[in-house]
Amino acid sequence: MSLFQAIVLGLVQGLTEFLPISSTAHLRIVPELFGWPDPGAAYSAVIQLGTVAAVLIYFRRDLVTLTQAFFQGLVRRQPMATANSRLAWFVLVGTLPIGVCGLLFKKSIETSLRSLYIISASLILLALILFIVERLASHQRTLEQMTWRDGIIVGLWQALALIPGSSRSGTTITGALSLGLRREDAARYSFLLSIPATSLAGLFELKHLLEATERPSTLALVVGTLVAFGSGWAAIAWLLSYLRRRSTLVFIVYRVALGCLLLVLLQRGVLHPQSGLENTDTPSRPLKVPVEKQLTE
Repeated sequence: MSLFQAIVLGLVQGLTEFLPISSTAHLRIVPELFGWPDPGAAYSAVIQLGTVAAVLIYFRRDLVTLTQAFFQGLVRRQPMATANSRLAWFVLVGTLPIGVCGLLFKKSIETSLRSLYIISASLILLALILFIVERLASHQRTLEQMTWRDGIIVGLWQALALIPGSSRSGTTITGALSLGLRREDAARYSFLLSIPATSLAGLFELKHLLEATERPSTLALVVGTLVAFGSGWAAIAWLLSYLRRRSTLVFIVYRVALGCLLLVLLQRGVLHPQSGLENTDTPSRPLKVPVEKQLTE
């Protein structure tokens, strides 16, 4: 992977991670359009750490407040006494479904599910669901009014993001809106919920990527992560400001248009559904110790 490719992919990751348009889809589509090898699910997960850092710094005051409330609740044996302590618990509970499903379906997520046909279908289907939710939702509730049921439901919506093209931001915002949360509150909860999920995924895949026989250079990883951090910060600030005044309609239209365009390009043979997926992310290890080594031991 060249330095230019790392910069482009880092920019794509940062700009699309927090918008409900699927960073995984764009990281799969962009290399295909330029004729580059698919960077793989592990590379995508690792440069997500840049966007995680952006969330951590952008919401640093909120995170300090939530952490203090969480431990104060434990010490006082009143873990749900305040809105902030409850929100901290909801973030933890909402992370469980995606963690469990990610481990169970890891192989499929990294290979067959990265087909451009699946990505295009996911882009269009979630756009239609988001459109229906936007029309029917009340947009009245705040984070302070969330319940255990809300946290679990949004967590289940987040697990759907394991299907490439769905968008973690898109599924969680859709889930939160379906429960009546205001758009800005839904986005804020989506950002907070992204921290444990993407951090664990990135660290888990970083281990595999470092053990792999073929992987991008350290420089490419570092540059991609730094670019993802800067562009991710900008995306967070813009989306929060945007959703205070407008709906998610622009993202719905974009997802449908992109999904339909993908289907057209696939049908015409311009793009290939599984091209580049030979780039696996798991290390290749010999199944047996070489005979020469056995004789010397």
